[in-house]
Amino acid sequence: MAKVIGIDLGTTNSCVAVMDGGTPKVIENSEGARTTPSIVAFTKDGERLIGQPAKRQAVTNPDNTIFAVKRLIGRRFDDPLTQKDTELVPYTIVKGKNGDAWVKAGGQDYSPSQISAFTLQKMKETAEAYLGETVTQAVITVPAYFNDAQRQATKDAGQIAGLEVLRIINEPTAAALAYGLDKQDGKTIAVYDLGGGTFDISILEIGDGVFEVKSTNGDTFLGGEDFDTALVEYLADKFKAKENMDLRGDKLALQRLKEAAEKAKIELSSAQTTEINLPFITARMEGGSTTPLHLVETITRADLEKLVAGLIQRTLDPCKKALADAGLSAKDIDDVVLVGGMTRMPKVREVVKDFFGKDPHTGVNPDEVVAMGAAIQAGVLQGDVKDVLLLDVTPLSLGIETLGGIMTKMIDRNTTIPTKKSQVYSTAEDNQQAVTIRVFQGEREMAQDNKLLGQFDLVGIPAARRGVPQIEVTFDIDANGIVNVSAKDKGTGKEQQIRIQASGGLSDSDIDQMVKDAEKFAEEDKKRREAAEARNNADSLVHATERQLEEHGDKIDASLKAEIEAAIAETRTAIEGGNPDDMNAKTQALTEKAMKLGQAIYEKEQAAAASPGADAPKADDDVVDAEFSEVDDNKA
Repeated sequence: MAKVIGIDLGTTNSCVAVMDGGTPKVIENSEGARTTPSIVAFTKDGERLIGQPAKRQAVTNPDNTIFAVKRLIGRRFDDPLTQKDTELVPYTIVKGKNGDAWVKAGGQDYSPSQISAFTLQKMKETAEAYLGETVTQAVITVPAYFNDAQRQATKDAGQIAGLEVLRIINEPTAAALAYGLDKQDGKTIAVYDLGGGTFDISILEIGDGVFEVKSTNGDTFLGGEDFDTALVEYLADKFKAKENMDLRGDKLALQRLKEAAEKAKIELSSAQTTEINLPFITARMEGGSTTPLHLVETITRADLEKLVAGLIQRTLDPCKKALADAGLSAKDIDDVVLVGGMTRMPKVREVVKDFFGKDPHTGVNPDEVVAMGAAIQAGVLQGDVKDVLLLDVTPLSLGIETLGGIMTKMIDRNTTIPTKKSQVYSTAEDNQQAVTIRVFQGEREMAQDNKLLGQFDLVGIPAARRGVPQIEVTFDIDANGIVNVSAKDKGTGKEQQIRIQASGGLSDSDIDQMVKDAEKFAEEDKKRREAAEARNNADSLVHATERQLEEHGDKIDASLKAEIEAAIAETRTAIEGGNPDDMNAKTQALTEKAMKLGQAIYEKEQAAAASPGADAPKADDDVVDAEFSEVDDNKA
């Protein structure tokens, strides 16, 4: 049986591992290295380079050398963070056909999934050279805070690379697998994962082979690339102040600066000072002569720590939120596992120690532990690893828009996956024959404040009074965290479904803003939701009471009928006014009149089997009215 490999597809570096004799083994690539730079280059003669060969020629070929493409995967071109990236990288980011961010290299446009696929192919070939057999299946890791579009795009990359992706697994969860595979005693751990381009924090309970994620949080645009950029900006500013020339406009100089900054950052994890020496970084033209200019700067560890202090502090807010979502405090954490190359920085370790109140666990290799965890999960799926149960979660709430623009959550954030949930909704108008299901992701009370993932129409609903049709909406999140939504008319059996595609995933700024806005505007959201609910209740009662009057108005006294009609008119006026208190008050008054109506009908009928509103469809009682739009069946 062919081996299933585990791949850590990183922003800066990638790594591949496989189960060997019951333990995960990291495989060295053709250059003899255990990690491979996630860099793809296209030379002038059309050759494609991957990994270290691509990195070596980056300075002389910056336009066609693509790095950190993981930060673009599943992201829209118009995203502010994408636009920010266009100013920081020497290659060209373009708008794809579907509005996503693509890259231009070698005279062609490539999607981030395609570029990632080239790196995955290198990982596949590395594993095949070691195993001596063809590899067709893999487990690939993604940041825990990756949204649906980014996960789908990563899975697409695997498919492009010729791999069947058996599972998409979160990076912190993979690290926890590698850390805790041989530990039987129960522990609560925090996995602090600061990599090249993303940051994740996950809280897990592990023990007896069970790995249960309690909560996760993060920032998909925070990592070592940002640390490098901070140092590049510092060096460019220093050079400009000294020579009155801005190196940021020179792609070759910028690429040299970036490489020097990355090297200095790494050196300062073990040394107190380092010198950046870049001779002939540029030249000044004066009076027909050329004067070469050199960049020589001494950087201390304290200098670097000062430059990136804000970036390190940005990791703490997600940590606080993850602990709060798990219902824990820092003192409840038994171990803090560090993952990602940036956790080698002494200042990062110091901040983590201060936050959690304990020394972080350093017994795992932060560059390799994620790939090892992916290999363990591959072993579980293949049946080679026994008695291991992995329970992961979805990072954000999912729901649909219902009447009044409310975000009706179907699956809450940090729900264990895979999961499936159904709820019955109905129509909002009489004789409505179609509904539009709009799927959102986020934490805000009102749908418009969240991120629209997609929408689809359910047509052919038989004409009926509002509230009669029963439309069952089902959310299904698979073990990869990828969402499927379906809607079914229970009366006719007609069904429509959608898989949320990577045609515009959430940006990390969207995700962060959703949660921040939910906290900042909680009171405002609450008021808007109350107003929408009050309007829905009032409107439903008006509709039901009018029907009762229409059917039984001839059976009651004219004075009672006039009272009810007046109460209906007052309620309609309150609905138009939009004040929730007024709507609730008028709804209560109309409820009392409606009860009198029911009592009068009952007394008139004198039939024990009769009940108030017996002829009314039962489906209206426990059904949430859905937002809708009419769909023309005659359209092509």
